[in-house]
Amino acid sequence: MRVTPCQAVLAAAIGLNLLLLLLLYLRWAPAPPAAASSSSSSRRGVPGVTVLLREFEPWDNDVPGTARAFSPRHPVAVVTETVLYPPLPLPPGVTVLPVRPVPERPPPLAHPERHVRTRHVALVPDGTRALPGLLERMRDALEDGGGAARVAAAPVGTEPLRCLELSLEAREWTVRYRDAAAGVPGLCQAVEGSAVLLLRTRDLFALPFPLARPVATALFIQAAFRGWMVRVVPAAFPVSRRLPLSPHQQWKAGSGLESRRRRLMRDLGIKREVLPDGRERWYGCGKDTARCFGTIHAGTPQYLLSGRWTPPCCLRALRETTRHVVSVLEAAGIRYWLEGGSLLGAVRLRDIIPWDYDVDLGIYKEDVGKCRWLAAAAAGEAVEDAEGFLWEKAAEGEFYRVHYSRSNRLHVDLWPFYSRGGVMTKETWLGHRQDVEFPERFLQPRVPLEFAGLTAMAPNSAREFLELKFGAGAIEKPEYPNPSVKRMGQE
Repeated sequence: MRVTPCQAVLAAAIGLNLLLLLLLYLRWAPAPPAAASSSSSSRRGVPGVTVLLREFEPWDNDVPGTARAFSPRHPVAVVTETVLYPPLPLPPGVTVLPVRPVPERPPPLAHPERHVRTRHVALVPDGTRALPGLLERMRDALEDGGGAARVAAAPVGTEPLRCLELSLEAREWTVRYRDAAAGVPGLCQAVEGSAVLLLRTRDLFALPFPLARPVATALFIQAAFRGWMVRVVPAAFPVSRRLPLSPHQQWKAGSGLESRRRRLMRDLGIKREVLPDGRERWYGCGKDTARCFGTIHAGTPQYLLSGRWTPPCCLRALRETTRHVVSVLEAAGIRYWLEGGSLLGAVRLRDIIPWDYDVDLGIYKEDVGKCRWLAAAAAGEAVEDAEGFLWEKAAEGEFYRVHYSRSNRLHVDLWPFYSRGGVMTKETWLGHRQDVEFPERFLQPRVPLEFAGLTAMAPNSAREFLELKFGAGAIEKPEYPNPSVKRMGQE
C-alpha cells in the first residue's frame, strides 16, 4: 500500500501532537505516591548529589565561583527568594530555583522532584570550593553509618566543627544548645561552624521549611523535632579567599541575618535560644511590642490549646512587672500579699506557674491612697510611671492593673480587700473558683515567700489558705485554669 504525501503529513502531525501531550503530562503530572517501605523510598531519584546554593547575600557573594567549583560534576541549583538580582554570570547548566510563590505559577516546592532529581542533596555555603570525592564520602557516611543519622556535615575552611547537643523544649518555646557529651564519636544533634550539609532529597523536602534561612539553624531545629542526628565527616572543603566586608556591609549582613533568624523562629514556634556559652537570644514580645497572645476566653489562652505553655518572653515580662510593682507597694507602705494562682506558684515552684498569664496580688483597700499611681488609677486615670509601666483601673470592676507597658498588656492585678467582721472581702467577684472570702487571720501576720526572683509577702499558713481557695491537694495536683476546656495531661 502506497502512502500519499498528504497521509504522511497527517501521520507526522498526529505523532507530533502525541509527543507534545506526553511532554506536557511529564511536566505537570502529580508526583507518584510514596512507596510503602522505607527501603524502596530511599531509592527514589537517580544516583548523585545535587548542590544547592542557598546561603548567600545578593549584594556580595561568590555564587558564580562556588557554582563553577561543583559543576558540571554535580547538578547545581541557586536557590533564591525571587529572581537573582543583581544578575549573576552563572556557568552553563546551573539552574535558578526561586522559592517564593507567585500567583501566575504553580508553587515552586509543590513538586521538588522536578528541580532536584538526585537521591541526595547538599546545602553548600557561599564561597565553598569542591574537594574531589568528598560529597560522595559524605553520602556513604550517611548511608553506611546506620542509626538515627539523617544529616551528614563536613566543615568548610580550616576550623573544625563544634559538636553540640540540641535540646528542644517545644512546650516552653525554647531551644538549648550545649557541648555534646561523650557518646558515639562524630554523632551530634547540631554543629557550630561553617559546614556543607548533606541529606536525602526526600528527607529535605519532607520538612515544613526545607530551604529556610539561616540554613543550618533551620535544618537542625527541624531535625530535632524528628529525632534526627548529624554525622560529622572531619575532612574539610576548601574556601575561597575574599575581601573583607566594609563596616557598612558588615552591618547590612548582620541586620539581614537577624531579620531572617527572627522570621525563622516565628515560623518554628521558638521564642528563646540558649547558646552553649549561656547567652540567650529572645524572639518574642518586649516592652515596645504587643504580648504574644490575644484576649483570653474561658480562662484558657490559645497557646494551651496548641500544647504550649506561656511563652518565656511573657513570663520574663511578668516577673519584671511583679518586681516593679512590689517595690513600689513596699516603698509606699501598702500592705499586699500573693493571691490565687500566684501564691500557688510560689508555694509549688517559687515562681509563676508556667502556663499562667498574669500575676495576682491582694492589697488592703484603705492603703490605696498611699501610692500616687494607684490613687491616680482610682480616680479614673491611666498613668505611666517613670519606668514605663502603665497603672489603670480595670474595666471589669473594682480592682487595678499594672501593665508591662502601654503596648504590652501583660499585667499584675491588684485586688483591694477590706475586713468585715474579721473576714476579708472585696467589691468585685469574677466567678473564679478561688474567688472567695477568707479570714483576716491569714494576714496577721503576713510572711515572706520567694516568688519570681524576689521575696514577696504572702498569707501565713499558705497550704490552708490555698486549700480554702482551690480545694484539698491543690499544691500537689496541678491543673489548668479551666479543666472543662483543657485538662492537664491532654497534650
